[in-house]
Amino acid sequence: LFALDAQTGRPCNGFGNRGAIDLRKGVADGWPKAQYDVTSPPAIYRDLVITGAAVQEYPSKGPSGAVRAFDVRTGKLVWTFDTVPQPGQLGHETWEGDGWRDRSGTNVWSIMSVDTEHGMIFLPIGSPSYDFYGADRRGQNLFGNSLVALDAATGKLIWYFQMVHHDLWDHDPPAPPSLITVRQGGREIPVVVQVTKMGFVFVLDRLTGKPLFPIEERAVLPSKLPGEAAWPTQPFPVKPPPLARISVTREDITTVTPESNKYCLETFGSILPGRIFNPWGLELTVEMPGTLGGATWSGASFDPSLGYLFVNVNELGSVGSMKPQPAGSPEAYVWGSQWGTYARFWDKNHYPCQQPPWGTLNAVNLNTGEIAWKVPLGVVDELEAKGIPKTGVPNLGGSIATAGGLVFIAGTNDKRFRAFDSNTGKELWVIRLEANGHATPMTFLGKRTHKQIVVIAAGGSGLLATEDVPIEASDTLAAFALPDK
Repeated sequence: LFALDAQTGRPCNGFGNRGAIDLRKGVADGWPKAQYDVTSPPAIYRDLVITGAAVQEYPSKGPSGAVRAFDVRTGKLVWTFDTVPQPGQLGHETWEGDGWRDRSGTNVWSIMSVDTEHGMIFLPIGSPSYDFYGADRRGQNLFGNSLVALDAATGKLIWYFQMVHHDLWDHDPPAPPSLITVRQGGREIPVVVQVTKMGFVFVLDRLTGKPLFPIEERAVLPSKLPGEAAWPTQPFPVKPPPLARISVTREDITTVTPESNKYCLETFGSILPGRIFNPWGLELTVEMPGTLGGATWSGASFDPSLGYLFVNVNELGSVGSMKPQPAGSPEAYVWGSQWGTYARFWDKNHYPCQQPPWGTLNAVNLNTGEIAWKVPLGVVDELEAKGIPKTGVPNLGGSIATAGGLVFIAGTNDKRFRAFDSNTGKELWVIRLEANGHATPMTFLGKRTHKQIVVIAAGGSGLLATEDVPIEASDTLAAFALPDK
C-alpha cells in the first residue's frame, strides 16, 4: 500500500516504510509464497485507509482475508476485522471443530462502500476457501458470503447478513454494495443493496440490516459427496424477484441454430434439469446461474427520481463435477470438467445452451420491489445476420444513470456502447467500439465545451474469452458527446 504526494507523485516518507506498507505482514506471514493481492481500490473514511484483498480460492489453508484500517498519515494499523471469527468472537460457533483455523478466502476482493453520514463501512465478503468443497469447514461459515456493516472508525461489528450459507458454488458477492434512499409509506429509508451472482437482489435497512422486503429460508438439495454437508436451506428474496433464471430444463434448450440445439442436447441433455444451489457431486452437473451468472463485478446504478436500480445480468450456467484426488492432496476433491475448471453451459461458439435472452438490463423499482422493465442486452452479429436479433449476450461491465434520464452501458461481448431510456428501457443510441468495453462508463462536464462527455474503456478480452474462442483486445479510451446544435 503506497502513499504518494498528489502534486509530485513522490512517496510520503512519513507513511509506513518510506511511503509504503507491506500488506502481507500480519495476515500472510506463514504463507510466504501464497497469493495475496489487492484487486480493488481501498476505502477512505476520515483519516483511515481501509483495505481488503484477493487471496487464494484453493487450497483451503492460507493467508487471512481480514480487513484492516491504517492511519493515512503514518501507516499505523488502527483496527482489524477478522472475516473468519476467532475463538470468543461472534460467529466462531458457525465453524465446526478447527474448520476456522488458517482458513483462507472469506475476503473482500470487491469494493467496499462507506456511509460517511452514519460512520459505517459495508464489506461484501467472499467465499471461504476451497470454494467448491467444504467437508473441512462444516457449518454456516460466517462471515463468508455476507454483507457486513462495521463502525468505520473502530472496525466494530454493527450487523451482518449472510446471503449464502456454507458456499459450495463460488457465489461470493461480486460487486460493491449500493447506498440508496428509498421511499415507502411516505417516509425515506436509507438502504444498502447487494446484487449477486445468483441474480438475487438483497435490499437491507442500512442502519439495522433488516430486509426491506421478505426473504425466505427455503430447503435446497443435500450433497451426495462423501464428507460434504451442504447447508439445508438458503435465503431467497421474495422481492425483488430473481433477475436471472434459477433453473433450466431440456425444454429450455436453445433452438437459435440447429447446430447449437444438437450440441447442447447431446452434451448436456442427460444431466438436466439444472438449478440454483445444486451441490456438486461425482457426476456432471449444471448449476444455473453459474460462477459468471447474475450480476457481476461492476454492480448497479440508480436513478433517485424514479427509484429505479439498474442491473445488467448474465444468463449463464456452469457445468462440472468433483474429482477425487490422491491421498495427501491439499483437498480430497476438486471441481472441474473435460472443458476446464470454469466450464460454462454453452456451445462451441459460446452461445449459451438455453433459449435467449442470454444477457439483460433490468430496472428494479426499489420503492415497490417490482421489476419495472427488462430488456435484452447485446446482439450476436452472426445470429443477427440470420434474422435472430437481440438475443442478449454475456457481459462484464456496469452502467451509469444520469439526471437526463439515460442509462449508459457497454460491458457486452458485442463491442457496443449503448444508451437506454431510464423510464422505459428503450434503446436510444448504440455505437460500435474497437473492442468489448468490459468496464463501467464515467461522465463529466467539459471544462471548455460545457458539454456532457461520456467515456468508456474498451479493453476487450477478459474472462469471457477462451483459447478456442479468443476475444480481441484493445487499449482504447473512447469519449462521446452530443454534436453542436
